[in-house]
Amino acid sequence: MNEADFDKQSALEYIQSFAENYTLRYGAPPLCYVHSFGCQQNVSDGEKLTGALVKAGFVPTEALKSAQLIIFNTCAVRENAENRVYGIIGGLKRFKEDNPDVIMGICGCMAQDKSAAKRLMDVYKQIDLVFGTFAYDELYIMLAQILQSRRRILNIDEKISEIDEDFYQLRTSSYLAYVPIMYGCNNFCSYCIVPYVRGRERSRKPQAVIDEVTKLVSEGYKEIYLLGQNVNSYSYGFPQLLRSLNGIDGDFRIRFMSSHPKDASHELIDTIIDCEKVCTHLHLALQSGCDRVLKEMNRKYTSSDYMAIVDYARSRVPDFSFTTDLIVGFPGESYEEFCQTKEFVKKVKFDNIYSFVYSPRSGTKAALLPDEISERQKGLWLHELLLEQADTSTRWLSRFIGKTFRVIPTEKGRQEGMLVGRSDENVIVSFAGGEELIGSFVNVKITGAMNWAVRGEIIE
Repeated sequence: MNEADFDKQSALEYIQSFAENYTLRYGAPPLCYVHSFGCQQNVSDGEKLTGALVKAGFVPTEALKSAQLIIFNTCAVRENAENRVYGIIGGLKRFKEDNPDVIMGICGCMAQDKSAAKRLMDVYKQIDLVFGTFAYDELYIMLAQILQSRRRILNIDEKISEIDEDFYQLRTSSYLAYVPIMYGCNNFCSYCIVPYVRGRERSRKPQAVIDEVTKLVSEGYKEIYLLGQNVNSYSYGFPQLLRSLNGIDGDFRIRFMSSHPKDASHELIDTIIDCEKVCTHLHLALQSGCDRVLKEMNRKYTSSDYMAIVDYARSRVPDFSFTTDLIVGFPGESYEEFCQTKEFVKKVKFDNIYSFVYSPRSGTKAALLPDEISERQKGLWLHELLLEQADTSTRWLSRFIGKTFRVIPTEKGRQEGMLVGRSDENVIVSFAGGEELIGSFVNVKITGAMNWAVRGEIIE
């Protein structure tokens, strides 16, 4: 068969034939190693890639150097994430030389960026395949072409097509499921590379999401995590989707990420509060508490707009939980403007913040702005912000002492016999319990507060 003759089905059959012959020759099926960096969306994409490879005859492995196919699903949000990938790939040069038949691929947001893709192809000759976020559904065709001709492939064309609902997702958790409801972003915040590597917003049909969640709940999943760069832009109405999912029979809860302040309506807040299966928590990325900086960021709201959302939510539920993202050291930001952010954070009383030093991304408008603040100074600002938040968190989380949380423990704690999980409010909860409880709902009465979590004890 010529390369040009491959379509998705014929390519799948070609790879399945390869896997069968490999198994006959070596007495075991070919192994694949898929590692995802970055956000929950990347984790979900990585699960779908793994599922596709399993369908083609590969078996997943966590031992990278035992795999016949290696794929790194990358992130481009910050420079450190990209540098980490370059370091890992560079370290595999000798491995590839010793194992030339191993196929190595790079995909995801970093691969979609033209300059990064060119560097990967030009410098890292050990890489056989570089493909972007628009080429996931062409995985079989690309792999079949490599297996047939052993040529290197670059596929970063931006394609607008219908969302593929015909996928098998090999999930890494038995109780937490990531469910994308939309892809891409139309906001073009001046610091953000996402619209350039994920494309414009595309929403899944409501029934497709409802069917997927219904199936997951029937399989025993306890936490459904809806994903979108800005779920409030979901084309078919996000509050309406939440209400539909809330009506599905079963014992489960719903979270979502992320929500943009410019579109966070009273209707969304009301829906969160009225729907018993939707967690009483909102992750609302602030980025800065200074209006001038927000304007430079192209965020399309003011600090007053943001505070109005918080005030409305807490007028209905005083303990309503907010978390946020913050960028420290945006180009042109002064220390006085940073202090406005610090004061605003104290005013809101976030349960937790995720804060980062600004990382310039080539191709964004912010990368062209003059930036005179040193990295050392930005680091000091970040440390100052984190100290302030630690003090705020300890006092604010104390409001939950004496209350009972419904928690899903997700992992063992640092101390022997302890578990860690999250409540509906997205608060980290530490308590004593056996490993058999991981992935199940337990009721925990809160007895104390720390600067990052609360402590409690299981009650019947």
